[in-house]
Amino acid sequence: MVGLHEWPLMFFTVIGQSVAGAFIIMGCAILSGKFSPEMNRKVHYSMFGLWALMGIGFLLSMMHMGTPLRAFNSLLRLGHSSLSNEIASGSIFFALGGIYWLLAVLNKMPATLGKLWVTLVIILAALFITAISRVYQIDTVPTWYNNYTTFNFVLTAFIGGPILAALLMRIAGFNLNCVSALPLLSVIAIIVSAIVATSQGFELGSIQTSVQKAVDLVPNYGTLMGIKLVALALGLSCWIAPLLRKNNPSVALLALGFILVFVGEFIGRGVFYGLHMTVGMAVVG
Repeated sequence: MVGLHEWPLMFFTVIGQSVAGAFIIMGCAILSGKFSPEMNRKVHYSMFGLWALMGIGFLLSMMHMGTPLRAFNSLLRLGHSSLSNEIASGSIFFALGGIYWLLAVLNKMPATLGKLWVTLVIILAALFITAISRVYQIDTVPTWYNNYTTFNFVLTAFIGGPILAALLMRIAGFNLNCVSALPLLSVIAIIVSAIVATSQGFELGSIQTSVQKAVDLVPNYGTLMGIKLVALALGLSCWIAPLLRKNNPSVALLALGFILVFVGEFIGRGVFYGLHMTVGMAVVG
């Protein structure tokens, strides 16, 4: 598969954006007071899944840098380097989110402070999603230096985030029929993703350097994007189909749905990395 040599970054970006999106959803649900005190406690316990996935993502991202020491060195240009900003924003989101979770499950978090803390972490999650996309806005890489990169990276949070949040809330025992409109967010995101993929596919034909054409980098672009969209649709149907029958989706079905969504986004991210090309001597188009 194209871009597979960048699989640690593929995993980190997809999981990182999905976790950030899921926290935004769960954080808003917590702030809304939708949960009973007992359910609120269970939901906080299930949020451990977010930080476990985020931790795995960070460990894999360090593999791309060779050694953990290089990860710390990348923070030296904070404020001036998109990579430094990404690592810093992700680390702060991870740290403050993890501390909030720990204090909440230990019943050491005051109610008022907890609401303020959740709001802050939601903001940090949004900044982290944006910071990841900024890393790849490189003017010498014409296939990345465009709005498609931003759209695709942000859409991952709206596609993977809601179903991951739904899975964790269902693990806590929450009845997802109470938030039956939530899948609509992912449905809209998938439709937009399909439009973006189609538009980008047409535009690739106009991008070429003196030594290569963008369309030659991923000759099976259409097929891969088609597989991606099918996987996303099947994954989301695991969530929506039971709700249409007024049933609470099972944990197993939601887990399968999230896996399918992850696979779909993973394929799309592989296509993204496979489209890497440098300007060279000239760019046409």
